[in-house]
Amino acid sequence: MQQDYSVRFTEFDLSNGMHVILHQDHKAPIHCLNIAYHVGSKNEVPGRSGFSHLFEHLMFEGSKHVPKGMFDKYITRAGGTNNAYTTEDKTNYYMTLPSHELELSFWLESDRILECVVNEESLATQKDVVIEEKRERYDNAPYGSLSERMMRMAYKEYSYKWTVIGDMADIRSATLNDVRDFFANYYVPNNAVLSIAGDFDMQQARDLVEKYYGDVPKGTAPFNRPPFTEPEQTEERREVVRGESVPLPAAFWSYRIPPDGSRDALALDLLTDVLASGQSSRLYRKLVYEKKAASEVSAYVDVREMPGLAWFYGVGNTPEADISTVEALMEEVIATVRDGGITDEELTKVKNRTEKRAAAGRVSVFSKAEMLAHAHLFWHDTNRYNTILEDYLSITKEDIVRVARTYLVPEKRNAVIFEVS
Repeated sequence: MQQDYSVRFTEFDLSNGMHVILHQDHKAPIHCLNIAYHVGSKNEVPGRSGFSHLFEHLMFEGSKHVPKGMFDKYITRAGGTNNAYTTEDKTNYYMTLPSHELELSFWLESDRILECVVNEESLATQKDVVIEEKRERYDNAPYGSLSERMMRMAYKEYSYKWTVIGDMADIRSATLNDVRDFFANYYVPNNAVLSIAGDFDMQQARDLVEKYYGDVPKGTAPFNRPPFTEPEQTEERREVVRGESVPLPAAFWSYRIPPDGSRDALALDLLTDVLASGQSSRLYRKLVYEKKAASEVSAYVDVREMPGLAWFYGVGNTPEADISTVEALMEEVIATVRDGGITDEELTKVKNRTEKRAAAGRVSVFSKAEMLAHAHLFWHDTNRYNTILEDYLSITKEDIVRVARTYLVPEKRNAVIFEVS
């Protein structure tokens, strides 16, 4: 009998369009306030790439009543933590604090949406921070150019074709008016989902939501929500990279897949687990154990609000390794699913692993606050957070074969190959 992992919640809309989700969890005297803005790199336009990520940094530069440097100090002095991240589809901010500091959470976060202080000094500082992040994570890291190369290859037209960090020329040329306009357009209550999970009084939380967010002006400018019009891929796209400082040859593949939460995306998630999760997985057994052709293999899905990617990669075991052998073996393993399917044992194993992750994800107040907001933002159905596990468990072996034959075929593959120079 399947265990019930349901998360009970209350949700409502403020008059300014902000959606609010409240989930009580009294197991520990803490709470998490999470706010997700429906803006990511896909909402940017050419010449303005990287603005979503840049503004994530700027949101920590101070606000009307919280001077620069004080946001973190207020939180750490109260015994809490906070952070933020930006994706292609959203920008998410969160803080976890003791229960009795609930009002501090509301005050700090609402002050940023009311009046984030962005001036020439803060903009210059955060431009330098982002540029240095780009150098460290992309320019000077082994295989660091992969994501930029793969996005340009997999998306020829759609705005997923640039990375979240953006083009550094666009970052350097960003003006104060540019970023202020971005803030005024997207950091508005009708483009946000506010979720609170943890140990709090329901009526107090409702009162604080109204007190700190009820009077925030609704945004009036239109949001850039580009429809997905990328043509279907009908032939393999390939790029061979030489001359970069990489320790071992490596093959990275991607295939375009349906949006986050769709049945086919769930089936592909389970399939990549079958192929690459753990040392008993098919890719690991074939490439690492049996053939000793690779030192590392993996597969996973990068799901997005619009069609995302299924990733596969194999890394050679010596600098002289023939990466074409690794590629041939990767394709051979994927073909075993297209041609012969998977076993009952394999499907049971990955479903058990998925159920375990679902249970673990309902322990942390942060994970619950984050995923409740995600469900409403992406799926327009907060309760999907509670029902998606049931959808995973309903996937059949026939579903797995179907998605392998539909999406994981050579003519729909994007390949970036790194060779040791």
